[in-house]
Amino acid sequence: MHGRFSGNGRPAAWVAADVVRSEDGQLAEHWDVLQDEATQAESKSGLPMFGNRFPA
Repeated sequence: MHGRFSGNGRPAAWVAADVVRSEDGQLAEHWDVLQDEATQAESKSGLPMFGNRFPA
């Protein structure tokens, strides 16, 4: 799962990713990553971190 979280009082939106592993129908492991979303000026590749455009 992944998403962009904004409107939480932070200067930049968060880009988040969660990876889960289930075993026998139950959650066995969970990993997550949170990172401030890079602006177009900060992007090394020139591409947005999430979606097809940079945040306004």
